Amino acid sequence: MPSPAITVRNLSKTFRLPQERRGTLRERFMKFHVRNQREVRKTLDNISFEIQQGEFFGIIGRNGSGKSTLLKILAGIYLPDKGSEFTIHGRIAPMLELGVGFNPELTGRENVFLNATILGLTRGQIHACYDEIVRFAELENFMELQVKHYSSGMSVKLAFSVAAQINAPIMLLDEVLAVGDFVFQEKCFALFDRYKKEGKTIILVTHDPKSMARFADRALLIQNSRIEAVGDPQEVLKKYHQLF
Repeated sequence: MPSPAITVRNLSKTFRLPQERRGTLRERFMKFHVRNQREVRKTLDNISFEIQQGEFFGIIGRNGSGKSTLLKILAGIYLPDKGSEFTIHGRIAPMLELGVGFNPELTGRENVFLNATILGLTRGQIHACYDEIVRFAELENFMELQVKHYSSGMSVKLAFSVAAQINAPIMLLDEVLAVGDFVFQEKCFALFDRYKKEGKTIILVTHDPKSMARFADRALLIQNSRIEAVGDPQEVLKKYHQLF
């Protein structure tokens, strides 16, 4: 029996947030003498689950429940609290906060080469897939324009199109369907279908119950930083709707 793609055991994440901001010079000076009180906020609380290889696993929950924090831990952006464990078998392609790494002073074309290089593609590979990236993003007439003139939707579509070229067995997708029109979303859905046929392991965080019901083999509901339900997507979605 193959090993799970991802195993999470007793995973927690705590942030320490300042309760007040000190703006004046006197207040900043006082910080050296008086410990600034901080609020302790547990974003994830003792989370445990497994994702099997080749599984499309959906994660859903209300805003602030801890979904994106969980993905950032799996992607290596955040470290979990001590005592937490997670194991990942295979390379990960994270599609998180798409477009954040773009340089607004560079053109769309220049950002494609920059971003794809950061994601691990060689210059030859980028040249080979460049036309497909542009075609998928539907930005054929905008690639020589500086990205600072793009709308937020254009930037994210281009970033998603670049990230989609990364050939990794595990894909982390965070709210990628929140941008773009119906046509672009259907193209994303077609890509998800292709990933499933290729046997990739896909973890999708979304607020969209329709995409969850359409693609997920299993789903996980996070509520108040803890797992509320995990299992059949339809049953998980019923519990999700009961939260409202």
